[in-house]
This record gives sequence, C-alpha cells and structure tokens, in this order.
Amino acid sequence: MFPINRPRRLRQNPQLRRMVQETVLTANDLIYPLFAVPGSSIAKEVVSMPGVYQLSVDKIVEEAKEVYDLGIPAIILFGIPTDKDNDATGAWHDCGIVQKAATAVKEAVPDLVVIADTCLCEYTPHGHCGYLEVGDLAGRVLNDPTLELLKKTAVSQAKAGADIIAPSGMMDGFVTSIRQALDEAGFENTPILSYAAKYASAYYGPFRDAAESAPSHGDRRTYQMNPGNALEALKEVELDIAEGADMLMVKPALSYMDIIWRVKEITNLPVAAYNVSGEYSMIKAAALNGWIDEKKVTLETLTSFKRAGADLILTYHAKDAVRWLNEVTF
Repeated sequence: MFPINRPRRLRQNPQLRRMVQETVLTANDLIYPLFAVPGSSIAKEVVSMPGVYQLSVDKIVEEAKEVYDLGIPAIILFGIPTDKDNDATGAWHDCGIVQKAATAVKEAVPDLVVIADTCLCEYTPHGHCGYLEVGDLAGRVLNDPTLELLKKTAVSQAKAGADIIAPSGMMDGFVTSIRQALDEAGFENTPILSYAAKYASAYYGPFRDAAESAPSHGDRRTYQMNPGNALEALKEVELDIAEGADMLMVKPALSYMDIIWRVKEITNLPVAAYNVSGEYSMIKAAALNGWIDEKKVTLETLTSFKRAGADLILTYHAKDAVRWLNEVTF
C-alpha cells in the first residue's frame, strides 16, 4: 500500500531498469528469412519490403556470412524458381533453388543453421500450396496427393544440407508424412519446425511480392486458419505434437500474441513466431515517413513477441535488431 510500495523505485535509471527487466531479447532469439533466385550477382530489392532483397545464391552466401558474424544463429530459405508447373518440380528437384542455396550456405558457413521452408506455392503456376482439381477456381488443395509432394520436397531439402524442415502449407497430416519420409531416407535426426497455427492473414501481402507466390485465383482460406479462431489453433498444435513436430510456429505474430501465449501454455516444445512481411512493412513505411522511431518500435515489437511466449522469432528486422540491441534501452 502507498507510500510503502513505490514501484517507481526500480525505474530510476537505465542500469536499474536493465537489472530487473523480465524479458530480454537477444540475437539467439532471431531467425532471418532469405529469398533465393536463379542467376548470379542478383540483389533485387522488394518494392513493398524496403531493405529486403531477392538474392542469387552467391549473394545468399554473402548474407549468410553477415548473419553469422552478427551472432544470429539461423536463416530460413524461400525460393523463386525459373519455371513453375503443377507438380511443383522446383520445390523437390535436387537442383531446385532452395537446394542449391542450402548446399552453398552449409559449405560456406557450416555452423549457421539452415531452415528450409517446405511449401509449394512458389513453385506452382496457380500459386496454391499443392495439387488442385482440374478447373478448380476456389483453391481447394487436394490434401493427400499434396502430401506426397511435400515428402519429396522435405527429403530433397535435407539431402541438400537443410538442418531443419519447416512445412508451411497447413495440409492435414503433413507433419507425420514428412517425419515418415525423413526417417525412411535416413534423416531421423532432422527436426521439423511446423507452421502449426498459420492464419489466412492479410498481413502476408508483401511476402507474396517477395516470393512471387500470390494465388492466381481463389484464396487460401480452405487450408489456412480463420483469424477469428483460437481453440482451433490449439487443436492444430496438439495434432502436430502427436505427429512428431519438434518445434511449433504461430504465424503471423503481431495480431496473434494471444495465440502464442496459449500455445506456450500447453506445450514444452519451442514455439516460434513469424513477424511477417506486412508487420515489417508497416514499421518500415511509418519510419520512412518520420512518424515513428524505427529502432525503438522494432525492438519493442520483437520483445513483445518474446514476452508473449515465443522462444524464436522469424523476422526481416533481424540484422538491424541485433545492431540496435546495445543502442536502445527501455
């Protein structure tokens, strides 16, 4: 009771505030996404994501070295192929762009953890995450046939050097199918980071520019989750745990911190949050207009994800955030 209890006593100066800070963001919490494209010496900025580039494999290696030198432990690779087809061949071919990038990074920076996004939308002409019925105009992906493509993709990525497989298509049974395929191929020690609760979100817009993966028709609401549902997310998480997931992801992060919290409450598995493209671009746009302090808002946002329960944060801010950690105090 006042005046005995004065919480402000512990807020008097930066040193004291730092000593009692409950949630601390570090480089070890961060994963940096990269977009690989065919060719060489290519660094094409994504118009809707300032500071984010489509990179050829040689440039991916340069980025990987910088990421590692900054102390960030992992990257996640997305690929934009030269050609697209209904079998998503570029996703699972041994010479696919993600496979080439993974091999090159592991050869150049062997201690950097390489995560492969295991999905098909970048590799199909219709932009959906698997097989569609002939003439389909709604984007209702055929679940079980698509699992066969995901199995081939996961194994090819592991063969190429990917340390972690991250299936993101929200197909029913994708974790158990991929686990079985990896085990049968001799990759029983390769972990699966499942996009366990991935919502059909409007925050993905800029990513679709970066990955060139916007659906040509329909949408992804028949396989990604309704933003109004929370209990369904817990069901998805429990199923993925039962199927053998080693880590779990909630995507997006900013509008779904309640989901991050709920997921962390029901499992001891590591929980990742994806600070998605729209969240990144909002901060960038506001900062470029001088409306916010980019450093402080970025670090506050990332810290809030960790406070909500995220053990890992996938973010396009990762490199800048690490540089700013010693500059900004709360």
